[in-house]
Amino acid sequence: MNTYAILRRSGWRSGADLEEAAGRSTKAGDEMSDDIRWIRSYVLEEDGGSVGTVCIYQATSPDKIREHAGLADLPVDEIIPIADTVLAREDP
Repeated sequence: MNTYAILRRSGWRSGADLEEAAGRSTKAGDEMSDDIRWIRSYVLEEDGGSVGTVCIYQATSPDKIREHAGLADLPVDEIIPIADTVLAREDP
């Protein structure tokens, strides 16, 4: 599997909407577990009070990320392959 960052800009009106989306994402990921794994997400404070995310996934292809997003009804603005990781400090 390769590692990808998925940018989802202003995807949700509120944190509660994002929480519901996370549940759908987990369910869809469990059904596709051989092709995709959700690693973590960073929640972005967007203009107008909406929230977006930068999500880190491992997947067999960008097409599998799009398939997962379709099953979970998630937006996908951009899929960026991650070339390497530089760890300056452990995540807080």
